[in-house]
Amino acid sequence: MVAFTEWYEGGYGVSFRVKRRVLEKRSKYQKIEVYETEGFGKMLVIDGAIQFIEKWEKMYHEILVHPVMLAHPNPENILIVGGGDGGALREVLLHDTVKKARVVEIDKDVVDIVRKYIPIDNGAFDNGKSELIIDDGIRFVKRSKDKYDVIIVDSTDPKGPAEELFNVPFYRDCYNLLKEKGLIVTQSGGAYFDTKLSIKVVKNMKQVFDKVHPFFFSVIGYAPSWGFSVGVKGSIDFLKIDKERGKSLKTEYYDPEYHERMLFLPRKMRETMENL
Repeated sequence: MVAFTEWYEGGYGVSFRVKRRVLEKRSKYQKIEVYETEGFGKMLVIDGAIQFIEKWEKMYHEILVHPVMLAHPNPENILIVGGGDGGALREVLLHDTVKKARVVEIDKDVVDIVRKYIPIDNGAFDNGKSELIIDDGIRFVKRSKDKYDVIIVDSTDPKGPAEELFNVPFYRDCYNLLKEKGLIVTQSGGAYFDTKLSIKVVKNMKQVFDKVHPFFFSVIGYAPSWGFSVGVKGSIDFLKIDKERGKSLKTEYYDPEYHERMLFLPRKMRETMENL
């Protein structure tokens, strides 16, 4: 049996049996691999970390995108930092309110490889509302003069080129890019096997944003209960969403009718986050 395993702290691992490695390439920034698994389609791996499994990627992208999009009263201008696989962009464009969705990805090889071997964007990059910019997201956010309703940080884990995307200076620059009322969401690691990252993200966000909401959702391919954190600028209530708009979404995992239940935190985790 041939398997690919990603290991987390404490000796916990996530494994998939693979038929073959489709591609291995060292880009300017990172090692990119594509595997064909036995039962779940293709798998993207960057620097040894699973980015998505073809069969289950919507588990991650729907949860990253739709809660903030429905919590914002009128999300027209969207910035996606990272997201070179196009999954987040695809979900953003399901919202009729969107006028412009800009993806800023540092590594063009990620975009090219995924579009060739695992095109989960479903044509989103070719949509007239989309714009792809190959640039360092940290530099772009610092220099940009445009304003956004929602910022989605769809990054790799905090090492290498993505490390600074989890720190206070980046969050402060994002706050300045948001309009008077705006939302930012970022992935923040595993709830139980990468707790340090979730705590770091919430702690750093609380230094910048008016309100911060951490939550977790099961994503097959990652450690159980993956973390997401939302930062609020202005008077938006993330606990309440536009369920009428939500009715038009054809989702597989995120259910707008039960948005509030998704925000449940285990007691120990909730108490830790509240005391930061």
